[in-house]
Amino acid sequence: MGGPLSMRPRTFIQKVERSPDDPTGPRFCIEDIFPCIDGGRYAVKRIAGEPVEVWADIFRDGHDQIAAALRWRRDGETRWHSAPMVFHSNDRWSGSFTPTEPGWYVFEIEAWTDAYASWRKAILLKQQAGQDVGVDAEEGAALIAEMMAGDGEAEAALENFRATGDPALLTADALADAMRRSDMRPDLTRSIPIPLLAERERARFSSWYEMVPRSQSPVPGRHGTFDDCIKRVPEIAALGFDVLYLTPIHPIGKTNRKGKNNSLRAGPDDPGSFYAVGDASGGHDAVHSELGTIEDFRRLVEACKAHNMEVALDIAVQCSPDHPWLKEHPQWFKRRPDGSIKYAENPPKKYEDIVNPDFNAPDRIALWLALRDVILFWVRQGVEIFRIDNPHTKPLPFWEWLIREVHSQNPNVIFLAEAFTRPKLMKALAKLGFTQSYTYFTWRTTKAEVQEYLSELSRYPERDYFRPNFFVTTPDILPVQLQKGEPWLFKARAALAALLSSNYGIYNGFELIEHEPIPGREEYINSEKYELKHRDWNKAGNIASYLGTLNRLRHENSALQQTANLRFLGVEDSNLIAFLKQSADGANAIASVVALSREAREFWLHFGDLTVAGKPVRALADLKGGQRHMLEWGGVRLRIDPGVDPALIFRCET
Repeated sequence: MGGPLSMRPRTFIQKVERSPDDPTGPRFCIEDIFPCIDGGRYAVKRIAGEPVEVWADIFRDGHDQIAAALRWRRDGETRWHSAPMVFHSNDRWSGSFTPTEPGWYVFEIEAWTDAYASWRKAILLKQQAGQDVGVDAEEGAALIAEMMAGDGEAEAALENFRATGDPALLTADALADAMRRSDMRPDLTRSIPIPLLAERERARFSSWYEMVPRSQSPVPGRHGTFDDCIKRVPEIAALGFDVLYLTPIHPIGKTNRKGKNNSLRAGPDDPGSFYAVGDASGGHDAVHSELGTIEDFRRLVEACKAHNMEVALDIAVQCSPDHPWLKEHPQWFKRRPDGSIKYAENPPKKYEDIVNPDFNAPDRIALWLALRDVILFWVRQGVEIFRIDNPHTKPLPFWEWLIREVHSQNPNVIFLAEAFTRPKLMKALAKLGFTQSYTYFTWRTTKAEVQEYLSELSRYPERDYFRPNFFVTTPDILPVQLQKGEPWLFKARAALAALLSSNYGIYNGFELIEHEPIPGREEYINSEKYELKHRDWNKAGNIASYLGTLNRLRHENSALQQTANLRFLGVEDSNLIAFLKQSADGANAIASVVALSREAREFWLHFGDLTVAGKPVRALADLKGGQRHMLEWGGVRLRIDPGVDPALIFRCET
């Protein structure tokens, strides 16, 4: 209970206050609290409106009866809410509370000796053994009088006891219930407050469609506009995507502007990289004039809302040399000995069209405030989702502060960390508040790699703070396995992303099987980071309808709307990966099989004694083909032909 014991981190978090004149401390131990991240340093993540189960080992010396309660409040509130915790076994207790709205919360556990329950248990045992309990009854009466002075029910019981001498009047169930109201708890001990971040449903479940706005024009060679994007909203929404993620929409600098394929010399018509943010017309709080106006952008936001979608903005904390900040706040940028500003580098990559703010500048607090105000500006335009570019290259305390600052004004804001970096640094960003995180999914291609990686992401404590978002491709990454342009493999990778992770995304053009790389690199040739693209979205051979089917099944099945409740199934074939996901209530269970190679094959899928909502699984209903397969001997024989469909998706029936 409370998570697999072998996987839960051992924590001992207890508030111990000792006076110099009284070295004695609390007699209670409150240990192994679950959920808890790094001893309470970071917030546990949950979804608003859903119960949060809390578990802990609670004990003290001796044989006295103890009681425990779970307390919680929203950050900033002064009044605590409280609910009793329930004893299970082996000193393990549990309780729950429900954060009703998105925001930051704290919870803590308190324990105390239940003096009345201890006395009641002892006197009942003595009575059962036939022992005299006269003195014990007098002790109980004195205890009740002290604990419940002025309580009508207790006073009545005491009066009747004094009149009759019957100890049963002091141990009655009704009086025991009344005694639980007493707040006389002289040895009360509390754990330290543990933070919790409650977020809205889209934090856990979302399907992202990444769009380059300037490439959405239906006319070849013409710069796209927000109106062009608006025209595409219905078709993208019809495919089941609920987040329209836009690459940077800001003005683009001209100094050192990059040309086609990242060349150092740009032609007169080259639009430059949208990551070179800012020119004389504005910076991070402005839009590129060829896209339209702020009012046009707001219309795009509203068009998405009308189709149950949201706009996500890409925020890159970097500047073109033409960004207004270089003139207005030169102290925010570090100068080299010759007076120049060093352009951005990630050796061997060079970004001559970009300079980075100096987070160690003497005036860095003003820089932090300005970047916070950029986010809040876009929040006022109706944006509540932000993809942050390369957050791992900026100070971790900055992100922790910024996220809390933004949430203090709008707790619905979602932050996605685009950080392909060292695992511990990626996890640190998630701990300090990023809602979702990019992952290594792109490079996990074999059965063993996928199973090992998902086992890591779905275990404790990662599942309590790290929400993966599986992007199949990005403008920067064209994985080697997709560079042959095999449609079945594009479908298979999309299926793995959409079925394994409750948050996933594609980059526009994926549905058209775009796959031409720079030779020897995991990058697109003729990247639209440096040029306008024109596409026929109805091009023959596209897999848009396949993506639509995946998204539809995700919306129809709550088991696919979370990542943590994942179990891999037995299939004796290294080129097939099978797994099961169940909803929190166990009522919805989805089994999937995805092919990792092109050949058709038959296989035996093992289920063993799997149950759904307490009942054994008897059959599999094919959610795409409509067939029904009965289980025999704990499994079922199936056939998969990746050329037709590389993914089988079943609902488990009891």
